[in-house]
Amino acid sequence: MKLLIAATLACAALATPAAAALSGYYDSVEKITTILASGAVADAVRQAPVGSVSNTGTRKDGASEWQVRTQECDLLVYLIPVLPDGPGKTTYKLDIPGKCE
Repeated sequence: MKLLIAATLACAALATPAAAALSGYYDSVEKITTILASGAVADAVRQAPVGSVSNTGTRKDGASEWQVRTQECDLLVYLIPVLPDGPGKTTYKLDIPGKCE
């Protein structure tokens, strides 16, 4: 009986909000998908083919900085985390301060 109680408590401890967080891989996929699915990013790079998307740092306000590289332009975009109201994954809002000229 003690073993059953201990196992139940261990399972309950694992079911915390932190356990519901995405792995680093899936969080990166969420970020990259947000960037590549954005019509605003497509317009900012003038619909040019994307050569790479790279995480290049963090802005002072905590937004993650990403570089979208095309053949003729390097566009910086920022992802601002949007936390869920309850259980769920973090999504991201884009900040695109410039465009390719």
